[in-house]
Amino acid sequence: MENSRELAVSMLHEILENQKFSHLVIRDVLDKYDYLDARDKAFMKRVTEGTLERKIQIDGILNQFSKVPVSKMKPFIRTLLRMSVYQLFFMDNVPDRAVCNEAVALAGKRGFRNLQGFINGVLRNIARNKDNINYPDKEKDFKAYLSMVYSMPEWLVEKWLSEYGSEKTEKILDSFLQAGPVSVRIGEGVPKPERALLIKSWEDMGIAVEAHPYLSYAFRLSGVTGMMSLPGFPEGLVSVQDVSSMLVCEAAGLKEGDVVMDVCAAPGGKSAHAADKLKGTGQVSARDLTDYKAGLIQNTIDRMSLNNMQVRVQDACILCKEDIETADVVFADLPCSGLGIIGKKKDIKYHATEEGLLELASLQRQILDVVWQYVKKDGVLIYSTCTINPAENEENVRWFLEHYPFACESLSPYLPEALQEEGKDGMLQLLPGIHETDGFFIARLRRTK
Repeated sequence: MENSRELAVSMLHEILENQKFSHLVIRDVLDKYDYLDARDKAFMKRVTEGTLERKIQIDGILNQFSKVPVSKMKPFIRTLLRMSVYQLFFMDNVPDRAVCNEAVALAGKRGFRNLQGFINGVLRNIARNKDNINYPDKEKDFKAYLSMVYSMPEWLVEKWLSEYGSEKTEKILDSFLQAGPVSVRIGEGVPKPERALLIKSWEDMGIAVEAHPYLSYAFRLSGVTGMMSLPGFPEGLVSVQDVSSMLVCEAAGLKEGDVVMDVCAAPGGKSAHAADKLKGTGQVSARDLTDYKAGLIQNTIDRMSLNNMQVRVQDACILCKEDIETADVVFADLPCSGLGIIGKKKDIKYHATEEGLLELASLQRQILDVVWQYVKKDGVLIYSTCTINPAENEENVRWFLEHYPFACESLSPYLPEALQEEGKDGMLQLLPGIHETDGFFIARLRRTK
């Protein structure tokens, strides 16, 4: 029977060598081996995600101690060494001796007996020299230093240094490596006494609960083991949602009776928040491209019993003529590079390319060219992304304002006090490590008469 380390190295091989998406690989393997002990599954997930997150730093360490560069290693050996170095540096509860012995045994089991000595030598040498790693000189080559220490591709580091400066960039990079709490939204219709009981029930389970400084109905939870076991979640009283996403609904300034359209809605968090704010009135039409994504939205509707929200499979690039000028508010939370949520999706930074960023900015313009027509005259379009790339954010808004009958409208009246100054021009760029949210962009655009 395969052990947890063998399953972890197999998962990493699929992700790193076969370019599979990490969340899909991890989900499929954990589902297949659901019978394993909870500690084994937690170990597998931690090692896989952690190795992926720290890959650039790990490769830099390996290249200092291995005569064979990482790029020239056999794929399985490369993955095995990466996983082992992660354990040596970032898992204090795993003895160094056990890491080395298990790696040597795994190499033999997979038919690499001739490389067992090499693996043993490299890992034991690294284990002895954990406090003597050579990092690029921070003063002489700040970009290379940040890249290795925070395990970020150099081209992204260089891009952010030019856009945000050295101090903000280092804070952003550091935040991506921090294990954050789970952000949840308690339904705004939940009475205060019931809200207090919910919070007490979480604390009784050993969950640490912190009120979010931006919104009264938002909370950060640490120590959650599964959402279906969290009181209030199965009943639809609680949703998992980052505060940056909640701010989209705040920015919309929704009124009871409004017609809202969310053109790229899956899994439905913002749409459900809008339906909640409308207090059962009005109508929320949540749309996305595929049956699978529509199914995710329907699951949200069913769990939360939202009678004023419907789902439809709809390509946002194709105009639906019967919907022209029918919406008071359109949410355009469009497909993006996701650079603001690298901390949650570890492999985004390895799949991103400069060409890909340009293609996404172009796709966003294609969608905007269609969906603005759904906004009633004097209605509102909320444009948002979960990236920190100006080409997908501010530059796209400026392009939009040049070509369509809209004007930027101040976000300040709709934002928490801490963000009001930054949102006064109608655009808000939230940065991880700087703000108390994911990296996210919001613009409020009013259609002119």
